[in-house]
Amino acid sequence: MTRENDESPKPAADDDSTEAMGRRRFLRFAGTGALGAALSSQAMGQGAAGVSLGPIQAPTEAPDKTPVPDHEDQLVGFAIVGLGHLSLNQILPAFGKSKSAKPVALVSGNRAKALEVAREYGIASSAIYDYSDFEKLQSNKQVQVVYIVLPNSMHAEFTVRAAKIKKHVLCEKPMATSVADCERMIAACRDAQRLLMIAYRSQYEPLDRTALKMARSGDLGKLRQFVASNVQNQGDLSQWRLKKAMAGGGAMVDVGIYCLNAARFLSGEEPSSVLATMVQPKDDPRFAEVEESVSFLLNFPSGLTAICTSGYGSHSSKYFRLQGSTAWVGMDPAFEYGGLRLMQGTLKADRETTTEIHFDAADQFALEMDHFAHCVKNNVVPHTPGEEGLQDQKIVEAIYASATSGRRVTLAPASVPRGPDITEMI
Repeated sequence: MTRENDESPKPAADDDSTEAMGRRRFLRFAGTGALGAALSSQAMGQGAAGVSLGPIQAPTEAPDKTPVPDHEDQLVGFAIVGLGHLSLNQILPAFGKSKSAKPVALVSGNRAKALEVAREYGIASSAIYDYSDFEKLQSNKQVQVVYIVLPNSMHAEFTVRAAKIKKHVLCEKPMATSVADCERMIAACRDAQRLLMIAYRSQYEPLDRTALKMARSGDLGKLRQFVASNVQNQGDLSQWRLKKAMAGGGAMVDVGIYCLNAARFLSGEEPSSVLATMVQPKDDPRFAEVEESVSFLLNFPSGLTAICTSGYGSHSSKYFRLQGSTAWVGMDPAFEYGGLRLMQGTLKADRETTTEIHFDAADQFALEMDHFAHCVKNNVVPHTPGEEGLQDQKIVEAIYASATSGRRVTLAPASVPRGPDITEMI
């Protein structure tokens, strides 16, 4: 079993000429680095050197609110650790939409693949590292943040190693495979005086944040129920997500954690108890080591209940609905990388009305990286620090304990010390 997915980026069958590759690279990088800063600033009426230019629209038109990217020398450098599907298809392309972050190094067990990726993203071949010589990143002054995109069981090891070489850490969720490892990661970064953020991308996404604002403002009335599902149909038997030693679990830790975290994020509460059931079919080789599905019921001190399902053996379905005494808000689909839809249901003029709320599409990975870049530059605790991942892991372990025993598990009162919420509220 390799430490990362072996998929390599491939050119389209009808677009593999040198000229076409050049066009693609130009377009990909048009939103990043010095070129991106120049193009973006000129589009907004600002010269590449920061010279202010007059507006090109009439006074009757709305001003352009496109965010101004940082200059090249102000961008925070990220080293991407692991070049599987998520890194290649989502994280690395997101740098083209980032205002404050840039990729400057890669860590991979497959140097040939890393060299190909480095060429695509303008990363020097000297900034490619192997897992075995990870510590050489210490001497690369361009690298301020290490973004860990590895199998779950490796998160703790590489977070601790990154902290020891004085790098800040952005770590994919779930944070780790045990409470003890989460605590070890937090302690390592604290002792090294480095920031640790867990990549809960949905908490930085505009539509999710709109739902949060509605829940917190009282627009929904008293919160009563949260209902959510995140299921998909897994295929490849060899993938690490189906190996318990690498993943720590099955559907619950991979996709069910979105439902769990959304319940906590949107309600602003921590659950007081959990009751869960788990299915691990004996006749399906995919689930020889991990569960196919977990369903769980969370009770919160306010009286709110959350009913959530997660699965690895059903056709893709991802949604949530937060129901209040006077209105509801929901997303279908939810938890996806794009194509999200937010709806609100309420009574207006004696008629039940359902309204869709729209925002321009935003890249969740760019938003979370920009947030962490801001935190690094300003020494601010991130909105989703290690303690956020630790709390989810505590509840996940309680969910598994309940599913195994068939009994409700009481959860200890908790307060997550999140940093100030500096991301833009809708």
